[in-house]
Amino acid sequence: MAVWMAAASSPLTAATLYQWKDADGRTVFSDQPPPASVKNAQQKTLKASRTEGGEREKEKSTVILYNIACGAVCDKARALLTERGVPFTSKDPQASEEARNEVLKLTGKLKAPVLVIGNEKVEGFEPKLWHAALDRAGYPPAAQPGGKSAQ
Repeated sequence: MAVWMAAASSPLTAATLYQWKDADGRTVFSDQPPPASVKNAQQKTLKASRTEGGEREKEKSTVILYNIACGAVCDKARALLTERGVPFTSKDPQASEEARNEVLKLTGKLKAPVLVIGNEKVEGFEPKLWHAALDRAGYPPAAQPGGKSAQ
């Protein structure tokens, strides 16, 4: 009972999400601030909510897209997440040594796209596998009406 009381009285956490257009005109969502050269970046603070019973609502898993300028395949990968309204962090293994090391640790090779949802990873772009992984993580099948979809 004491553990439940402590959990119920814990403060809500907030996360910051950044949105901007990259040099190729693609919209990028990230939990990291954009490069200094980016103009017109938007910053949003997302707060956790509680249900009427005081329980924290199920938090969706963090989504990371390791993506390079690989053409139509990578564009379709980004579009799938955008169409579902999934907030995601985009990391480019060609532009960032940190992202390159993360992909190598995840897959053992330099490849893209790679989708990471919480502890689950999906290598390559296969829409059915991506939809299934997003479904398991609790993301809705399409962007929510009245809400801003990820773009």
